[in-house]
Amino acid sequence: MADTPKIRFKGFTDDWEWRKLGEVMNVTSVKRIRQSDWTDSGIRFLRARDIVSATKNEEPEDYLYISKEKYDEYSLISGKVAIGDMLVTGVGTIGVPYLIRNSEPLYFKDGNIIWFQNDNKIDGDFFLYSFSGRVIQNFINKSAGIGTVGTYTIDNGKKTPISLPEMKEQNQIGTFFCSLDHLITFHQRKCDAAKVLKKYMLQKMFPQNGREVPEIRFSGCIDAWEQCKIKWFINEGIIEAPMDGNHGEKHPTASEYVVDGIPFLMASDIYNGKADIYHCKYITKERANKLDKGFAINGDVLITHKATIGETAILQDLRTEYAVLTPQVTYYRIHDESRLDQKYLYAYFNSEEFQNDLKIKAAQSTRPYIGISAQQNLMIKFPINIREQKQIGTYFVNLDHLITLHQRKCDELKEVKRFMLQNMFPQKGQ
Repeated sequence: MADTPKIRFKGFTDDWEWRKLGEVMNVTSVKRIRQSDWTDSGIRFLRARDIVSATKNEEPEDYLYISKEKYDEYSLISGKVAIGDMLVTGVGTIGVPYLIRNSEPLYFKDGNIIWFQNDNKIDGDFFLYSFSGRVIQNFINKSAGIGTVGTYTIDNGKKTPISLPEMKEQNQIGTFFCSLDHLITFHQRKCDAAKVLKKYMLQKMFPQNGREVPEIRFSGCIDAWEQCKIKWFINEGIIEAPMDGNHGEKHPTASEYVVDGIPFLMASDIYNGKADIYHCKYITKERANKLDKGFAINGDVLITHKATIGETAILQDLRTEYAVLTPQVTYYRIHDESRLDQKYLYAYFNSEEFQNDLKIKAAQSTRPYIGISAQQNLMIKFPINIREQKQIGTYFVNLDHLITLHQRKCDELKEVKRFMLQNMFPQKGQ
């Protein structure tokens, strides 16, 4: 049976041919290795979960090996994996493909991993991404059975359908997806590196362990730091906060949500330094006006104190006059930024010391919760020089922007990949 995908590279018009993998190549496994044969060094020994970790760019929980002597002995019976061969998980998280890209020797766990001996019959990268496509993954899930512990067997591996174009088109498709994955990995690593840097700087740019000043400061900043309870600022009118979320009327229920209107922010909408005003619930302005507290505006610093504890954000990009908060979220509004900078307050709320204090206070409740009065008694440390506050706050906000930029790009590329996997391979039966 012939078929063609919806999206193709220019110049390719020939039909693709549907085949079963058992007709194209040998599908098998290896001679069993006993657990007593595992060693701490030698030839790498893969389990199904090691393949799953590798596809996520994660390190396995532990590395396993077998001796070179065992490898040589068993490889004489089973053969050796070669460049372009595919190993696919048959237990646990089934159907995860692992392409052999180099000639480094390795062995794997029989039964748990299916071995497709490609022998250059299919372009390696094309083969890999075909396995990530809808047709093969649907076949694997269906053949594994419903209501049982799913397994992908050698027999099912032989029956697995694959649609094949000419080799030149395979090469271009494989190269395209490989480049796309490299871009995804690049942005994910940049995002992860920025998160590590942020965590480190949150430890070093605020005083720790009784120190009066932090370890890392901006050039020219030599003034002393002070500390006080947050409520001292509140009493002086610098910060406002709703008192324990005791609103005049009960908060809206699910039946009162609308498609567009006033954002209704819950604790789950505050994460990774952002208040998600685009995917949160909405209520009408009339319903919001019945609430006498819990109104937050652009520029307010938000912090969760119930359900999730210590997630923070600066409210921004608000297209309405205000947003409504549940009692799970506190807002802090700074009126006099000549004494306390808004971005600095947000950064300090993320500092290791403040987060630890917050969690300790919350743990003293029967359920994870820290009320407004308890928050007001937490200590805040700050440089008396407002210029230094602004430098610190801006540094961390810019770092957050960098993290968001790379994460957004990574998510966009993943969506492109998902779309292309659906449209650059034929969908059998469509």
